[in-house]
Amino acid sequence: MGNDRTPLPDWNTLATLDDDALPLLPAALLIARDEYPDLDPRPYDAVVQAHADHLRGQVAAIEPAPLKMAVINHHLFEEVGYSGNHDEYYDPRNSYLNQVLDRRLGNPISLAMVQMEVARRLGIALDGVSFPGHFLVRLPVDGGLLVMDPFNGGRPLAVEELRERARPHLGEPPDDTVLLQILSPAPNRAILVRILRNLHGVYAEQGQWDRAARSVDRILRLIPDQPEAIRDRGLAYLQLDYLPGARQDLSRYLGLAPEAPDAEQIRERLVEAAGTRAVVH
Repeated sequence: MGNDRTPLPDWNTLATLDDDALPLLPAALLIARDEYPDLDPRPYDAVVQAHADHLRGQVAAIEPAPLKMAVINHHLFEEVGYSGNHDEYYDPRNSYLNQVLDRRLGNPISLAMVQMEVARRLGIALDGVSFPGHFLVRLPVDGGLLVMDPFNGGRPLAVEELRERARPHLGEPPDDTVLLQILSPAPNRAILVRILRNLHGVYAEQGQWDRAARSVDRILRLIPDQPEAIRDRGLAYLQLDYLPGARQDLSRYLGLAPEAPDAEQIRERLVEAAGTRAVVH
């Protein structure tokens, strides 16, 4: 890494950091640097800071937190023009924060990160929510929660809409206790893992197995023994004909999750990895 760059975290140390110590914006830009090796993080940090500086006086003059958020959302989504990429939802650029800040287009989690970073720099404790389906944000207000949808202009969501959004994923609308559990704040590590999972899904669907393997390898830098990431890296290695890596990862997955629903299928893939696809020199 050149001396002219703002230091980003080191992949090899991320697993040792507590969630609170994981720097969200720099780590997201570190993910982006995998795809954009010449990425300089300084201009992107400056963009976020400029948004916060523009809003600082106006937000400070307002007392109720929901009205502060309304001002922030109006600036980000109406004046600056950040928006959800509804037309190309699975474009991988929606997950790379440099591209989101350049193009003003993103997916729910990347737009949430912009919204959260700006709000936090203004002293507002905005958190992400790993809600089923689309990522959301939440702000404690007067003993309750203000829940917003960054993919749709930061629109506030009523309780009944939240129940309906959760229904397809849970089989029934959640009661108050379950809904509050679903709306718990997402730790920084979970946010970064979700970004990488999205990238893995996109690249696997496109058959870009080198990038798919890279995405789950990065998850394992954050959570070294995550079984699903180990499995997915092994399956990507199998597609790439990297059979030693495939055998190691798939065997490790079965050792960690021997009763997994897909264990038998993975055993079959492990036999395939041990087969005759390797070229003998």
